[in-house]
Amino acid sequence: MIFDRKNLTDNQLLDLYKRILKPRLIEEKMLILIRQGKVSKWFSGIGQEAISVGVTAVLDSDEYILPMHRNLGVFTGRDIPLYRLFSQWQGKANGFTKGRDRSFHFGTQQYKIIGMISHLGPQLGVADGIALANKLMKNGKVTAVFTGEGATSEGDFHEALNIASVWELPVMFVIENNGYGLSTPTNEQYRCENLADKGKGYGMESHIVDGNNILEVFNLLSELKASMKENPRPVLLEFKTFRMRGHEEASGTKYVPQELMDMWAIKDPVENYRKYLAENGVLTADFDATLHAEIKKDIDESLAIANAEPEIKATLSEELNDVYKPNVFEHIKPSEEKENIRFIDAISTSLRQSMERHENSVIMGQDIAEYGGAFKITDGFVAQFGKERVINTPICESAVVSAGMGLSINGYKAIVEMQFADFVSTGFNPIVNLLAKSHYRWLEKADVVVRMPCGGGTQAGPFHSQTNEAWFTKTPGLKVVYPAFPFDAKGLLNTSINDPNPVLFFEHKQLYRSVYQDVPTDYYTIPLGKAALLKEGNDVTIISFGAAVHWALETLAKNPEISADLLDLRTLQPLDTEAIFASVKRTGRVIIYQEDSMFGGIASDISAMIMENCFKYLDAPVKRVASLDSPIPFTKALEDQYLPKDRFENDLKELLAY
Repeated sequence: MIFDRKNLTDNQLLDLYKRILKPRLIEEKMLILIRQGKVSKWFSGIGQEAISVGVTAVLDSDEYILPMHRNLGVFTGRDIPLYRLFSQWQGKANGFTKGRDRSFHFGTQQYKIIGMISHLGPQLGVADGIALANKLMKNGKVTAVFTGEGATSEGDFHEALNIASVWELPVMFVIENNGYGLSTPTNEQYRCENLADKGKGYGMESHIVDGNNILEVFNLLSELKASMKENPRPVLLEFKTFRMRGHEEASGTKYVPQELMDMWAIKDPVENYRKYLAENGVLTADFDATLHAEIKKDIDESLAIANAEPEIKATLSEELNDVYKPNVFEHIKPSEEKENIRFIDAISTSLRQSMERHENSVIMGQDIAEYGGAFKITDGFVAQFGKERVINTPICESAVVSAGMGLSINGYKAIVEMQFADFVSTGFNPIVNLLAKSHYRWLEKADVVVRMPCGGGTQAGPFHSQTNEAWFTKTPGLKVVYPAFPFDAKGLLNTSINDPNPVLFFEHKQLYRSVYQDVPTDYYTIPLGKAALLKEGNDVTIISFGAAVHWALETLAKNPEISADLLDLRTLQPLDTEAIFASVKRTGRVIIYQEDSMFGGIASDISAMIMENCFKYLDAPVKRVASLDSPIPFTKALEDQYLPKDRFENDLKELLAY
């Protein structure tokens, strides 16, 4: 191994040695602890330390790094107190996740580290969002994100690289090519000779680096960082290295040929660098011994602190309270001045006024800039807010949602438009596994609103007509809003954008241009989790949301003899159970009317809640009315049969006659 110090001073060389030695000595201690059963799981980075250490040494302390399992050198390089790391690995309170997640599945704003999720790929898109925020702030900062060679096969990898290239984002994409994805060797993972070659397809600069040579890593990245500051752009870096331990300790390395282990053992990044420094008179034996002793002392003392820390006691209130970031609702009352506008105009006005109110807000989506979006909701926004804040995206929903999370992490509000709610399936993973869980896992907000044009009645077929709210009401950590009227749409969208938690905001396409209402011209808010009682009656409670609210109103208009409470939920998560129970207890009968198919829809949960909490007040079984349990079809006759509109009146009368 050839080391080139270039113009580095002796002190700089020794500093790098301290940085690379510390994670190695911690790892050696961890291997002892895991054999003693004092740590449940460990992902070893022995043999790969030069990459984490080199990247962290190059970046400023206020530049974000997004590491993976084997990047202990990132955490030690940012000088996180060791006792906190030991507490994290033992699931104790002085860690970073309150015992809710393990190893390096956490982030810390204090140290500008954003930890991984086990799905790997989405963090690449998060790095894009962080870098986009830096670019908007014009602060010259660089973001580094780690991945392994295995995750380069994930769609998120390609989406994130494409976005970074198109948007010219200052991101270092760090691939640690260590030979194996768990037990699968690289020749069974990809066919290109080098992963760095993938950069060519995205018009991206790329480099192949000896990941075991700390000076090669440090010197190249130092040059790149200075260049990226002057010329913001993404760079793909493939670090050739090897994993000397198992994927995690329990898996072992029996699947690795011994000759391969022997070859890479000779390339040990710590031992070779130590020899180089010693042979060149930079590192003395006495200093080396002193350094070892100091680090081991820190390890032992930190471990003692963590060991003395009591085990976490489960507290129900704390667990539930941390699912969402606390948010104080700012009630802004509507003005007296009103205009008669469509549902779609209410959405557009809300977006415009919210972007005026929040200068740190960015809206992203397909064709939303000059074209104004598929439904023309953002028409004219570029002229007012500029292309920096109204951003056309490539067709890559997953990385765009992840980028929204990155914007949130770096101080922005993100509004993501799904061109159709159906398309959210390709962005499902970061919504339910990243946005939804971040605050619970490590108290990091996800200030992202995902707009969801949805619903049937337009003969758009199975890929453009779904109302898929039940995909998300199931997931703790998400809020789900589904208005039926322009007044509610504007006020609730304003509130959703204010809220620091992730919100899925459903907008029924059939309502866009068919429903008018007098709506206040000024900015106002409506609290989430409060249903609207549209009609009051004594015979039955009708619970609905979205377009089905209007269908219910049509049915009641045809049958004036029916005395009904009509409850428009408006928000599905949080759900206004108080209003539901109060109405059901008064009328004694309830019918739940949803456009979604029956099985697994939110009507099922509402029905169960009513049975559990209001059973003694009921004079009849809870009735659900929903679409057929089939995909939504295209032809009008088939769609009409699928939707519940023609069945509701009969079911309502059957319930009243029970």
